[in-house]
Amino acid sequence: MPKVSMVSLGCPKNLVDSDTLVTKLRREGFLYTPETENADLVLVNTCGFIEDAKKESVEEILKLKHITEEGRKLLVFGCLAKRYGDELKKEVPEIDGLWGVGEEDKIVEYCKETMKRRHGDTETRGKDAALSGSPRFRVSAAAPDLVSSYAYLKVAEGCSRGCAYCVIPSIRGPFRSMGPDKILERAEEHISSGAKELVLVAQDLGNYGREYSGYTLSSLVRDIAFISGDFRIRLLYLNPTSINDELLSVVAEEEKVCKYLDIPLQHSEDRILKAMGRGGTRRSITRMIKKIREAIPGITLRTTFIVGFPGESEEDFGGLKGFIEETAFERLGVFTYSREEGTPASKMKGNIPRKTKEKRRDEIMRLQSSISLEKNRALVGKKFRVIVDEVEGGTAIGRLSSQAPEIDGVVFIEQKHGAMGRVQGARRNKDLENSSLLRLHASRSLKAGEFVDVKILEAYDYDLEGEPAA
Repeated sequence: MPKVSMVSLGCPKNLVDSDTLVTKLRREGFLYTPETENADLVLVNTCGFIEDAKKESVEEILKLKHITEEGRKLLVFGCLAKRYGDELKKEVPEIDGLWGVGEEDKIVEYCKETMKRRHGDTETRGKDAALSGSPRFRVSAAAPDLVSSYAYLKVAEGCSRGCAYCVIPSIRGPFRSMGPDKILERAEEHISSGAKELVLVAQDLGNYGREYSGYTLSSLVRDIAFISGDFRIRLLYLNPTSINDELLSVVAEEEKVCKYLDIPLQHSEDRILKAMGRGGTRRSITRMIKKIREAIPGITLRTTFIVGFPGESEEDFGGLKGFIEETAFERLGVFTYSREEGTPASKMKGNIPRKTKEKRRDEIMRLQSSISLEKNRALVGKKFRVIVDEVEGGTAIGRLSSQAPEIDGVVFIEQKHGAMGRVQGARRNKDLENSSLLRLHASRSLKAGEFVDVKILEAYDYDLEGEPAA
């Protein structure tokens, strides 16, 4: 039976694309293996969003090119492949196949034809065996493994915003919503497979349903929440201009919806926001945040900012720091501006030196560290429901509802009695995202995909300790 392995780089939307492709290949009789060394076909889903992501994708391809010497196939697709396909093929001639985004069916056909030529007709052989078990995979460069506790649910593709620094519209095209029936069907599949959290993702999530008459993101969330089962729903990547009263009501009223919103703001100062093509002003953003917190008491707000955008003065940066201090976000990440070819920003004057950008990033993260510590201390003595993501040896890993998978860190649940001490720096830190660590002195064996009630005992900058609540 032919084996295929997947390395998925970049954002959760890429993970969904990779998952979709793996599922299609399984249905055609391919067996998935997380080990690239055991696969006949190795696929790399690339990211081309910013410079660091491009470098990571290229490094991963170079690391894998040796497999072609053994007669196996190296197949590359995704954002970077679409942007720089010709250059990639020239620099890495070992690549056997190259596709952009949204070409999963072409990749499946290539894989089928390749294995037919090598082993004869494999279209039906072993198909039932390949389809057995759960189709949910977490595919990543670091550790591909089965995940049952959460699943990403992509509800739209592309973006029509046209932010000055962003290449997404040129790679993935204009915004377009996926059909609600298809989304709801996929949601039910994930829940049936054991997922306890559905993470709704899109480049511009709040714009969902713009093509439909009266069916909005709020409608979709309510329909997903109506599905039977004990699970929760999380919303990622909301443009501030798309947040309305209807959506706030849904988040506040639906028990299954996490009181958590990810709203990438990118900056706070009017001059920079205008240059970025973001729309809105510091005043309108401040009003929006106040409105959200009044409508949904206790909500966790997450955002990201870009520092070092062309022309960002010390005054602009100082204004951003002041805004962060005043607003006190529960979760915050920072990117240094990356000049991307073909974007309006790439032609702007006033580029900021790399060291200055990094210094500004570090200043904001030091500020956020103190804000996060204060907020975490307020959690001590309180009880929360924690979802267990995975269990390895004597340690379980999970999250509070205020922690999104992949970006806000994890909950380490040590299933032994004893002191833990502070743990930091063990998780990914690609864009200096925050994380929280929760220690449970568990007296029973925990399982992935279950909820556990926890009492918080200790608080650190981004980490927490706790124990099972009585």
